[in-house]
Amino acid sequence: MNDRIIYITEFDLHRLEELLEVAGAFTYRGRSDLKDLEEEVSRAQVVDSRKVPPTVITMNSRVKLRDLDTGEEMVFTLVFPREADIDRGRLSVITPVGTAILGYTEGDTIELKVPSGKRRIKIEKILYQPEAAGDYHL
Repeated sequence: MNDRIIYITEFDLHRLEELLEVAGAFTYRGRSDLKDLEEEVSRAQVVDSRKVPPTVITMNSRVKLRDLDTGEEMVFTLVFPREADIDRGRLSVITPVGTAILGYTEGDTIELKVPSGKRRIKIEKILYQPEAAGDYHL
């Protein structure tokens, strides 16, 4: 995705590794979405949930994004696959956008590959981060 350092909490790291382990046991082969997530997780700097900056996107964070090519504004909560519901703004971490924003910071711009080419997404604002709200185990 990008060479920039990203941050993942210890709590999220364990749950993401568990997700990848379970997925690997069943459907991992040929799943580029899972391989992309695994790459992002492997390069992340792990931080304590109580010390993660409030501007970092962690699991269950609600964020406002802007597509820099279309100007479209989007609001999503980053969730695990079983909780995903795009109609309710719940974006799975294994989608290209979900994987791309994990661990990035408010104000960052991310370029990602999508089937139609490339997409540039700016993280406009973190509307809710569990750790900043004292919700360390969401």
